[in-house]
Amino acid sequence: MTGQDRTAVEIDTSKPHPARMYDWFLGGKDNYPVDEEMARQLLTLDARGRDMARVNRAFMHRATRWLAENGVRQFLDIGTGIPTEPNLHQIAQRTAPDARIVYCDNDPIVLAHAEALLRSTPEGATEYIQADAREPDVILERAGKTLDFTKPVALSLVALLHFVGDEDGAQALVNRLMDRLAPGSYLVLSHVTGDFDPEGAAKAAALYSARGLTLRPRSRAEFAEFFNGFELVEPGVSLAAEWRPELGEVIPVAGDDPIPGYTGVARKL
Repeated sequence: MTGQDRTAVEIDTSKPHPARMYDWFLGGKDNYPVDEEMARQLLTLDARGRDMARVNRAFMHRATRWLAENGVRQFLDIGTGIPTEPNLHQIAQRTAPDARIVYCDNDPIVLAHAEALLRSTPEGATEYIQADAREPDVILERAGKTLDFTKPVALSLVALLHFVGDEDGAQALVNRLMDRLAPGSYLVLSHVTGDFDPEGAAKAAALYSARGLTLRPRSRAEFAEFFNGFELVEPGVSLAAEWRPELGEVIPVAGDDPIPGYTGVARKL
C-alpha cells in the first residue's frame, strides 16, 4: 500500500474532521465525540444533514456507474472519506472488472481502514495514497504508479471543494489536476451551496471557522466555474437528486425543499 505505515499514524481527536463527520451522518462508527458534537450542531442549522450525506453518496454511485458504462476505466477519487460500502471501486468494477482506482485522503483514520478500499477484482486494481488535496503534484506523482495518464481518467472531487477556500486556490487545484489528464477524461464534482438558505450557510461556515476549519459554500454560478473549458454531461449543473435519477439510488428526503448541493460531470475535450 502506498503511503505511511498505519502504525506510525496518529489520529488527531482534538478537533472535528469532515471525513469523520460525514461518517457519522451516514451512520458509521469511525468517528469521535468531537465529530458527533459538531455534526449535531450542524443539524440545528439544517435537520437534514443525514439526508445531505446520503443524497451526495447516491450521486457518487450514479456518476461512477455512468462513467463505467461509458467506457471509463480509471478513477482518481480525492477526498475519499471513511469506507462505506459500496465504495467507488465496487460500483465501477461491477460494470468494468478491469477498472483501476486510486483513492486519496488526508485523514489518518481513512488510512487505518485502507484495506477496505483495496479489495479489487483480479482484473483491476485499487490503491490508496495519504495526501492532502492541496498537494496536487504529490497526488499525481503517486497516482501515476497505478494510473496511466495517457488514457482517460475520471477525477472525482465529491463533497471536497467546499472545504477548500478561494485563498487556497480551489479553482487552481482543479485546473492543475485536470491539466495532467488525457483528453476524454472526466471531472466529477459535488458541492454545498448557500443559495437556498444564505443565513444558515453563513452560520455553518462560522461554525467551521471557530474550529479552525474551512467551509466555503458556493453559488450555482461559482460552482459552474469549475467546469469552464470542459463539456458538461447532461443534465449539466444540477441538484444532486436531479442528476440522472434513472440510474437508481434516489434517496427519499423529508419536506419539499431541495437538498442544498450542486453536482456535475464534465468531459475534457
